[in-house]
Amino acid sequence: MPDECFQHPRLAAIYDPLDPDRSDLDAYLDLVEEFQARRVLDLGCGTGVFALLLADRGVDVVGVDPALASLEVARGKPGAGRVRWVHGDGTALPPLQVDLATMTANAAQEITDPHAWQLTLRGVHAALRPGGHFVFETRDPSKRAWEQWNRASSYRVTELPGVGGVESWVEVTGIDQVNGPLVTFRWTFVFASDGEVLTSDSTLRFREREEVEAELLSQGYEVREVRDAPDRPGREFVFVARRPERATP
Repeated sequence: MPDECFQHPRLAAIYDPLDPDRSDLDAYLDLVEEFQARRVLDLGCGTGVFALLLADRGVDVVGVDPALASLEVARGKPGAGRVRWVHGDGTALPPLQVDLATMTANAAQEITDPHAWQLTLRGVHAALRPGGHFVFETRDPSKRAWEQWNRASSYRVTELPGVGGVESWVEVTGIDQVNGPLVTFRWTFVFASDGEVLTSDSTLRFREREEVEAELLSQGYEVREVRDAPDRPGREFVFVARRPERATP
């Protein structure tokens, strides 16, 4: 099931205004130009920010997400009719032949189950045309980003038009260093207008670079490059993989 911050209608509606800076998507827009992609699969599209940026540029986009509430937000935005929205995930994609598939905003880390991750890689591979690229990001485990996920560093109050004040903060609730590591954390949201308190629990898998490369190779990809994230230098792996033009014998 998707996390409550994506699936709960009240939280999905404030997701964008609570995180308005999406400069992290600039590098992905550059990749679309670099690979001259005219058909793009935006896997884990959420509220549709990236998909709509692409559609504005005349790209044929399919946005896929398992959180229906987030998709409803996306469908309600201007220009949403130019995107094909699909409620689902990478394990059961519709028939596609895209030039580029993307998973932005560390969405790959949300897939914590090893079997589901393999099925996702397999599903994306099938959706790519021969020679098509798959680009996604994941945090470098050695940087231990979760050590900064606490109330002291994350607490804020945001005034949102039509909503009022919203308090929010994040705290780590569990770390499993044996299998990943897997890091579980909880976002808390307090709405000043009526005092409602909503929480959203999430678990992310932090994969080593070598682990991700091995999984990609096992599912038939070529690993073309591992780049840095321009907006988060030294903290992210950006994997650029490719479906070969011809299947490996």
